Amino acid sequence: MTVTYHSDPSTPSFKIKPVSFVFPDDGSVPNNRLPFLLYKSAIALENGNPEQAIEDTFHANGWGRTWRNGIFDYLHYHATVHEVLGVARGRALVRFGGDHGEDFEIRKGDVAILPAGTGHQRLSASDDFVVVGAYPPGPQMQISRPTPENYHLSVQSIPEVALPDTDPVYGSRGPLVELWKKRS
Repeated sequence: MTVTYHSDPSTPSFKIKPVSFVFPDDGSVPNNRLPFLLYKSAIALENGNPEQAIEDTFHANGWGRTWRNGIFDYLHYHATVHEVLGVARGRALVRFGGDHGEDFEIRKGDVAILPAGTGHQRLSASDDFVVVGAYPPGPQMQISRPTPENYHLSVQSIPEVALPDTDPVYGSRGPLVELWKKRS
C-alpha cells in the first residue's frame, strides 16, 4: 500500500515544520484520513527533568492524562482518542501506520501525534528510552489490537473522535490545528 507523504505542509510560521503522513486503512489497522505528524527536535530538553518538561508543554496546551513509559512492542492503535508521544530520553525505531506503514527513528525531543486509529509498534529502542504520552480532552484511551472484531468497531468509532482544539506543542494556532481542519 502507498503511504501519502506531505513534505511541505502549509505552516511556514512555525520553527518546526511537521513531517506528515496519511496511512491508508489496510483492512486490519484502520488508521485515519487525518495526517500523522512528526515534529523532529520540537521540545528543547537540555537540562533538568525532560519528562516534566514534556508534560508541562502538553498540559499548557490542553493535552492531559499523561503517562511515562515506552511504546508497546506489539502492533496496536487507539480508536477512541488521538495520542501524542514526546520522547524524553533515548531513541527508538517505531513503525507507524501498521504492518504496511513507515519505520521512523524517534529521538529525545521529538514529538509524534497520532490521529485515532493510527497503528504503532516499537521495533527496537535504546536502554534509556522513555516517552511521555498524552491525550486531548475526551474519551478514555483504549488499546485495540488488529483483530476483525476490533477493526469493525473501530471504523465506526474513529470518525466520531472530535478534533482537538489545540496542538500539544504549539497550542491553538499550531500545525495540528491547521492541517487537521483542512482534512476534516
